[in-house]
Formats: sequence, structure tokens, C-alpha cells
Amino acid sequence: MRRSRFSEEQIIGILKEHEAGVAVSDLCRKHGVSDASIYKWKAKFGGMDASEAKRLRALEDENAKMKRMLADAMLDNVALKDLFGKEVVTPAEKRNAVSHLVAAHGMSERRACKATGFCRMTIRYETTRPDDRVLRERLTELARERRRFGYRRLHVLLRREGIVVNHKKLFRLYREERLGVRRRGGRKRALGTRAPMQVALRPNDRWSLDFVSYQLTDGRRFRILTIVDDCTRENIALIADTSLSGLLRVANELDRLVATRGKPRMIVSDNGTEFTSNAILSCADQSRVEWHYIAPGKPIQNAFIESFNGHLRGELLNETLFTTLAQARVLLGRWRVDYNDARPHSRLGWQTPAEFARTFPRRETALRNSSSSAPPPAVHPAPKGNPNRQSQLGTG
Repeated sequence: MRRSRFSEEQIIGILKEHEAGVAVSDLCRKHGVSDASIYKWKAKFGGMDASEAKRLRALEDENAKMKRMLADAMLDNVALKDLFGKEVVTPAEKRNAVSHLVAAHGMSERRACKATGFCRMTIRYETTRPDDRVLRERLTELARERRRFGYRRLHVLLRREGIVVNHKKLFRLYREERLGVRRRGGRKRALGTRAPMQVALRPNDRWSLDFVSYQLTDGRRFRILTIVDDCTRENIALIADTSLSGLLRVANELDRLVATRGKPRMIVSDNGTEFTSNAILSCADQSRVEWHYIAPGKPIQNAFIESFNGHLRGELLNETLFTTLAQARVLLGRWRVDYNDARPHSRLGWQTPAEFARTFPRRETALRNSSSSAPPPAVHPAPKGNPNRQSQLGTG
């Protein structure tokens, strides 16, 4: 609204002259205004003094300002409703939102940032981050080859190839490429009593045994006998067959492994019929190997083999279709070699089980030189502990 060239005091003075008897035409000639202006002033400021006229002008200015603010707020509200449906969190999303307000609603960058509450420094920032196309492609290739590997194991594999990258940056690229390992759902089971068990300190201190069941593409079932060294985390054997009874087959396989690898101090297994048969008991008596059976319904007491079975299912069985038993044996053998010689293990400082096992001859020699009379560490069966105690077992 165009302001008058006369102040409130001047308008009140002109009206006072008119009240004193000066004609309207004379006032118009004297002050250079039209008679319409005189009558308009008289209708608006008639009977007022200068202070009241100032107060009226201030109220009018404030009212006009409030109208402008309300109009701006309504426009901002309409513009914000036109933004994307989800919450804007990342800097890139904020820049896109401000650009949309500027292009679609004709708002300035300053006003758009004020309406959305975003910092103008964030909106004006120009990234200098490289696209890392080669690293992304190699990371994607490794993730497709190792579909059940997380970003930590992929980081170890990249370091082996000479690619040096910060683990936080790798994790960001890992998420941006959507390479996260999908968790497989399963039926919830009770964990049972958690009893502490001493950790094996040397190779062949303790072996863990268990069975894994799977099927071929034609529906036929087959079983896999898995054996793990609890100290080095090496996979000692993967024996697959349609029938693995404990009468002779398991005992014969154990005799063969003892002849090639050496006799363990202890073997840990569950209470399945394959491990409680007379053939297994006689084999343990003849070889003088202590056989420890976990408590019924307590798989956490055999956590090393349970963890290994989970990796076996996630990285091989659930990712492969087996047509014949011969094919299954070949692929199990390849995966066993890869597990022992190439796959980094988180609880071994990202070494492979084979690399970790090669460090023991030097350690055992140093131990014998330092204390030749000290007895070898014994591994005892897990005691029946308090169910509220935390487990001291470490699994990989």
C-alpha cells in the first residue's frame, strides 16, 4: 500500500484548519491536495488528535504485516505438503527437497531452507567424494561369489588382493550397493542351561561331532558327518552318505582320521543313537579317547560344531542344488578346502584355520622349553552349571 506524503500530525493540522472555518477549496489550493483527499482524511481521522492517529497507523501496519506472514506461512505449508512422503534425513535428500521447492513453487533458496529447517551450508555443499567404481564392482563380485559373507570377511578378502580401504567406507559402500546378508528365519528354540566349558588350547585337544541332514533335487535325503577341531576351528572331515549309522561307519571314519591326524584328547557329541552305539563305545575304549556327551536338549554345550553347521548351511547347502550324491561329495570337499585355507575366521583374528594351525608347533616348542615339567592342559566335561550364568564358550 502506497504511503501518504503527509504525516499524521500534518493531516490532523489540516483538519484543524477546516474545523476553524477554512473552506475545503482553500485547503486544497494551500496544501496541493484534492478535495477527495480532504474528505477521506476527515472520515478516517475526524475527531482524533495526533497521538491517536499515530496509533491507528501503527495498527494498520501491524495488521498488514500479519497478513503477509499468514500468506507466507500458508504458502510454505502447501509447499511442504508437496514434498516427498517419507522423512527427509540424509543430506542428499535435503538437497533434493530444497531443489524441488525452488523449481516447483518459485521459492528462493533462503526461504526454502527456512521453511524446511535445513542448513544452507548443507544445501550448498558440493561433494568431492570419488565414485569408487572399481571398488564397488569388485565388492559386488566378491559378494556374489560369497553370498553369505558379511562386509568384515569381504574386507579381509579385499586386503588380500591389495585393495586398501577403510572398514567404515567399505561398510557404507556395502550398504549403498544393498549387499547385506539376508537373515534366514527359523523356529525359535529354547537355549537351555548355559554351562561354562574350558576352551581347547592346542590342536587335537577336543573334537566336536554332529550330523547335518539335507536332500537332493529328487527328494532323496542324505546326511553329512561334520567334525571340527575346537582349537584351530579346522574342519577335519565332511562325510556325506545316504546312511551313516553308528554301528561301524562312524567308528571306521574316526579310526581313519586318528591314523592320519592323531588321537584327540576328547570328543564332544550329542546323545544321538549314532554316537551311543556299542561300536562307538568300543572304539573309544580301544583308543582311550574320552568321549563327552552334552546334556540332552543343550546344543549350546556343543557350540563350536553348531556354529560350523550354521556356516555350512548358509554358505553351501542353502546356496546349492545337489543332483547326485557324488556331486554333493565333490562340492563338500571343495568347500572344506576353501573353509580351511581361504575363508577368514572372525575369532582367529581374521586368519584362516590352516594359517592359525601352522602357528602351533612354534608355540608348543616355546611352551616345552619354558616349563618342561608342567602337565598338558586338560579339557574337562562341562559341569552342570547355574542356568543364569553366562557361557564362556567362544564360537566363530
